[in-house]
Amino acid sequence: MLSCSPTHHHLSHSCTLLRSGWSLKDRRGVITVEVKARKRTPRTKRCRNSTFAALDFFRRKIATSGAVDDILAVVSDTNRGCSTSRTQRASIDAAIGTLEGAGNDASLFNKGLSATWKLLWTTEKETLFIIRNANLFRTTAGEVYQIIDTDKATLQNVIVFPPQGAFVIETKIEQSGDQRVTFEFEKAVLKLPKRDIKLPPYGKGWFDNVYLDNRLRVSKDIRGNVLITARDGPPRSVI
Repeated sequence: MLSCSPTHHHLSHSCTLLRSGWSLKDRRGVITVEVKARKRTPRTKRCRNSTFAALDFFRRKIATSGAVDDILAVVSDTNRGCSTSRTQRASIDAAIGTLEGAGNDASLFNKGLSATWKLLWTTEKETLFIIRNANLFRTTAGEVYQIIDTDKATLQNVIVFPPQGAFVIETKIEQSGDQRVTFEFEKAVLKLPKRDIKLPPYGKGWFDNVYLDNRLRVSKDIRGNVLITARDGPPRSVI
């Protein structure tokens, strides 16, 4: 407490510092303003809170790892989404729900997103149509990639038609939130062994990275489509 006693004729004060608060004294009485010291958390309680936090962290890590393993096991038998049963879809949705609630590094746009991502499973009708009907181009659908380079702000969708063909869409991207990425198509090309067929670019929109780690990325776009991809090295040309 700080006790200050003014003189009768001027404003000089004599002050005493005490521990419990501030006290201002005059001839008519005492006005006291209490300043409460911060209550210290007992050491045992702090240790208990730290233990609970550590246990919660490991619980979420275990749940996340299990959900990723579940997704990898289920989607391996769906032909990238072309032949997904109701039971498989329910399992995938449940695992994605676990990943969304577990916490992850999906907000690390400039660190974790740049990569060559190989398609494992999707609900996107256009991609599934091309995979199912690649015979229209007298070929079969090979790997499907999404190549993201955040330094260059580019995203390239590639459907490979072995041995020398591909359908390529070039896109510009921009981060617009912790998880959200906006995009706008710039050009599309159907690459054939003897010539390239340029197609008009179409559309723009956004997608959210609802889960992202060193193995897997799960995203949902503006239309509600789900994309599950596996990390396949740094950004690179695949054609």
